[in-house]
Amino acid sequence: RSSYSCCYFVLPCCFFDFHGKYSRRQSKKTQYREYLDFVAQVGFVCGFHVEEDCLRIPSTKRVSFIGKSRTYAAAERARIDQQITQFINSRRTCAAATCDRGVGFNHKDHCAGLCKEAGSEPPEDETEADGTVWMPGFQPREKVEQIRNCASLPRDFVNEVVLNVANLLLNAAPQKSCSDKQGGNTNTWNQGESLSLREVAEHLNKETLKKLKSEYGGLQTLLKNNHQVFEVLNGRVHIRDWRKEKPPSKTKPEAKRRLSAEAFKTRLCWFFIHHPDGCSLPSEACPYAHGTEELR
Repeated sequence: RSSYSCCYFVLPCCFFDFHGKYSRRQSKKTQYREYLDFVAQVGFVCGFHVEEDCLRIPSTKRVSFIGKSRTYAAAERARIDQQITQFINSRRTCAAATCDRGVGFNHKDHCAGLCKEAGSEPPEDETEADGTVWMPGFQPREKVEQIRNCASLPRDFVNEVVLNVANLLLNAAPQKSCSDKQGGNTNTWNQGESLSLREVAEHLNKETLKKLKSEYGGLQTLLKNNHQVFEVLNGRVHIRDWRKEKPPSKTKPEAKRRLSAEAFKTRLCWFFIHHPDGCSLPSEACPYAHGTEELR
């Protein structure tokens, strides 16, 4: 729509329509094929000779569309632009129609009927003196997508939350401990109690919860990111006991074994520093460094 001379290339991936997620309408086709047909239809409605190609890329979604030439003369731009507006409006109506999810629903015929009912003039809110408003209310994604998986939170803030939650679990059941009988060692190591995510959240201050609420997954994501310290299973938070972790597989290819060996002890052991009983593993068995002198 930007100009008569423009061409386009599109590699369809996520299933979205003009006003939200794409809703399936034909059960006889796969979701991917149906969506490809919809994207091709958009090109046809916009007056392009649409060509389909399959890219040589390592992806399951590698079908692309190319629009290099138009099916109409430049003098007919106004008519085609009106046709595009009607098509967008018909998709909006289709999205709200109850027959959307019906079996054997013929979307093409239904949309054609809606376009006729819409009349030749687009709605008032679709037009402007210069004709530049194509779809009011449309909000494109930001050029730089904001990372909201707790990875960009300040390190000091994350460390404080991790320490607070760990102390909460340790103090919830001071009597609960596990015997470490490896090598004849009878020392006890406090594994703490398990609490639900809701119980943990109730003990955090409002400012902390407010900051976590703006992240995808919130508190749960932050705790899962810190898998050295925590294990989150079925909505409950546990302190991870590294004695129960499965040893690394000896059947790994040589390249992967070498890579994992090079990554050994690149971070400090949280338990060695913060846990009242220290780390449950001896230094030679722990994948994390017991002190800065062990860091690689």
